[in-house]
Amino acid sequence: MKIHNFSAGPSILPQEVFEEAARAVLDFNGSGLSLLEMSHRTKPFEDVMDEAHALVKELFGLSDDFSIAFVTGGASTQFFQIPMNLLNDGDKAVYIDTGVWANKAIKEAKNFGQTIVAASSKESNYNYIPKDYIVDKDAKYLHLTSNNTIYGTQQNWWPDVEVPIVCDMSSDIFSREIPIDKFGLIYAGAQKNMGSAGVTLVAVRKDMLGHVSRTLPAMLDYRTHIDNGSMYNTPPVFPIYVSMLVMRWIKKMGGVKAMETINDAKAKILYDEIDRNPLFKGTTAVEDRSKMNVCFVMEDNSMDDAFMALTKQHGISGIKGHRSVGGFRASIYNAMPQSSVQVLVDLMKEFEGSRG
Repeated sequence: MKIHNFSAGPSILPQEVFEEAARAVLDFNGSGLSLLEMSHRTKPFEDVMDEAHALVKELFGLSDDFSIAFVTGGASTQFFQIPMNLLNDGDKAVYIDTGVWANKAIKEAKNFGQTIVAASSKESNYNYIPKDYIVDKDAKYLHLTSNNTIYGTQQNWWPDVEVPIVCDMSSDIFSREIPIDKFGLIYAGAQKNMGSAGVTLVAVRKDMLGHVSRTLPAMLDYRTHIDNGSMYNTPPVFPIYVSMLVMRWIKKMGGVKAMETINDAKAKILYDEIDRNPLFKGTTAVEDRSKMNVCFVMEDNSMDDAFMALTKQHGISGIKGHRSVGGFRASIYNAMPQSSVQVLVDLMKEFEGSRG
């Protein structure tokens, strides 16, 4: 039976990426060596790193004003590494609180500089993206979380502000086109939409760096990783390789613009069924619905277990909603085929018929 993986992360990757990565574990490019045992200082892996950097620039449409680094670990490290690198003690940074991950970033930022929370949707269990807020012109940056996996909300518009936007794009990177000129720094943990767990991508405008007076540990200074081509220390070789393969796949599919078209279509058929089917309802403001994580509940939650059992019988995995929201969450990242989304939609219709 085919398994349809709707997990929020680590998440589905393209089948061809799984196959190519599996071959590399056994014999990387006919070298007779596993990628896992190969020195990162050899040309074969240097080529991987160079291609990964080049693909990031191409997919984002980055100018030479930006630098790129692949750093070890998840995006949570960036919650403190960003203000550590960008804020002096008296500097201001503005944050918008749209969920658990934004809130964690805010807590870490308070250890550096002055952190201003300009807006929050916490009072509504983060079921919308705040829109009416003021960003101090003196702030060094505005921090946004572009997609909220737990609550199913997404930043579907970008504010016009006079400061650079710093954005956590961990769960929707390369899923849609963005106005890159608005951003000063973008970061993303790989395991939701770009690759496997263990590496984080940072793309930062060069003029954002080098202004803090504090002494930065070498491993936490972005310039260290940028100046050394992401190989100051042994990098997370396999996650970077997998991320490179995923970016190759995105390029082959037609790039970010093509992915956006595909993602729009997938999200539409699922949200259309949620809105049509009297047994289900969405949990977020319609204008802020995520095209990556679709959260929905049943009008009568006593039927949750029965619907969950039906989905399991048909190979659907990872659809249980986060405990903060309940119900169901279908994560439909770049690699999720529309055919799998259609299976879910058909089961929703079948369940409706069985209860009619």
